[in-house]
Amino acid sequence: MTEPAITKPKVKVEHVTYSYTDKPVLRDVNLDVPAHAISVLFGPAGSGKSTLLRLINRLNDLVDGTSLTGRILIDGQDIYAPGTPVPALRRRAGMVFALPLPLPGTIRENILYGPKLAGERSLARLEEVVMNSLKAAALWDEVKDRLDAPALSLSGGQQQRLCIARSLALEPEILLLDEPTSGLDPISTGKVEESLFELRQQYTIVIVPHSVQQAARVADYGAFFLSGELVEYRPAKEIFTSPRDKRTEDYVTGRFG
Repeated sequence: MTEPAITKPKVKVEHVTYSYTDKPVLRDVNLDVPAHAISVLFGPAGSGKSTLLRLINRLNDLVDGTSLTGRILIDGQDIYAPGTPVPALRRRAGMVFALPLPLPGTIRENILYGPKLAGERSLARLEEVVMNSLKAAALWDEVKDRLDAPALSLSGGQQQRLCIARSLALEPEILLLDEPTSGLDPISTGKVEESLFELRQQYTIVIVPHSVQQAARVADYGAFFLSGELVEYRPAKEIFTSPRDKRTEDYVTGRFG
């Protein structure tokens, strides 16, 4: 497997094998995720991409009948080491899912739920969080005059950007996105993608795209997964134009998948 030289990865996946009821979903995956870039995990359904995102966020901790070997490190620290504070980890690595899931309440309340839960009480600081998070998610201009409107009154694309903003309100270091535009129209998809280019200046982004075309549009680095194996991982301008593995070439050219 070909891998780019990344001297100081933000996230390092070392020999990770993960199984459900003894059936491997990921097989000996090694991956270095650079900071301040968009790394795209792409491949056919069932290839282990979303599972890897969930492992970085430790969302599979309570799933019965699973086993994990290998290590996942953030800034050199093993996130599965005994004593790791999982809530703090999830603040560092925020996750957004395919289906927008706004909380009951207003747009403002959605953004402030996490910071208030974390103990923030300064009204000035909370208002700053609302504005900055919505701006970062490219939603501020559309909702700044109706922050006390129900979150569910937003369109699907706006709801998804609200969910991104809600994650950003906790000031994560890493943003994990699992097919965040799969149910959106092309215009809304374009707005979410545009926001990613701005966000990578401040955050490390790992995304499972909804199509290989989206992967090619947004990626700085691309990782092709097949049947739980990481086949190829290279800078996007290389993996989508001159892949070294025949399986990657077949997938990005539409010969299968």
